[in-house]
Amino acid sequence: MKTISKKIKIIVEKTDTGFSAFSENYPFYSTGSTVPELIANTLEAANLYFEEENTCLTQENLKFEIDFKQFFQYYNVINAKVLANKIGMNPSLLSQYVQGHKKPSEAQTQKILKGIHQIGRELADIELIYRL
Repeated sequence: MKTISKKIKIIVEKTDTGFSAFSENYPFYSTGSTVPELIANTLEAANLYFEEENTCLTQENLKFEIDFKQFFQYYNVINAKVLANKIGMNPSLLSQYVQGHKKPSEAQTQKILKGIHQIGRELADIELIYRL
């Protein structure tokens, strides 16, 4: 069975019942009520599409993308103003990106993503102590 080395871009959209995902370059799509379910279902759909080519994909072959507005709606525990201050960005500018009024440049997108990843790493490294 063959594997591919390239990343397939998958666009994620928030729906009333969960999420949907589709590829811009290949005719497959999927849905899921949660992000992990969506990822698993999309991988299954992609593998079904590539089955005739005797090609097997892994999650690493899929690159999931979601726009700022939908990301901040789903992950509403991330405060855009606090994130802006943390990454040195004007909070009203980030707010305009989040609300969909402006589209960030690639450099701004990377700056925001880097800040989100940093918060994720910090949270992953924290251990809570429970004391009586």
